[in-house]
Amino acid sequence: MIGPLNHVGIAVPSIEEAAQVYRDLYGATDITEAGEMMEQGVRFCFVNLPNSQIELIEPLGENSPIKNFLAKNPKGGQHHVCFEVEDIHAAKAEMEAKGATVLNEPRIGAHGTLIIFVHPKNSNGVLIELMETPKHS
Repeated sequence: MIGPLNHVGIAVPSIEEAAQVYRDLYGATDITEAGEMMEQGVRFCFVNLPNSQIELIEPLGENSPIKNFLAKNPKGGQHHVCFEVEDIHAAKAEMEAKGATVLNEPRIGAHGTLIIFVHPKNSNGVLIELMETPKHS
């Protein structure tokens, strides 16, 4: 059911500082400008790699779910892994039919396409994001 790995989400206290680390330490040259998703409480940018992306996410606002993550991991860390799916509604129904806890209704994510999250308890402690494959891919 899952398709390609799209990205790995890394929660960070500062996108600018984290992006600089990927530039200086790892030689990344293709890093997008930071964007905001107020409804999800995050700032984000993507480190574009030849075969995938790293999504840097920073808290935005007092109700950001990233604030809680960073309270437990002050320097940041892996927040989620994102896989593409053909149809987000079918994926949600399948996850629920298999007994997984889906944390939200489909909503627009940072790539401008529908996403859902599957609770870490269902995936060996890893938060899984399922993202409908962007139509421009």
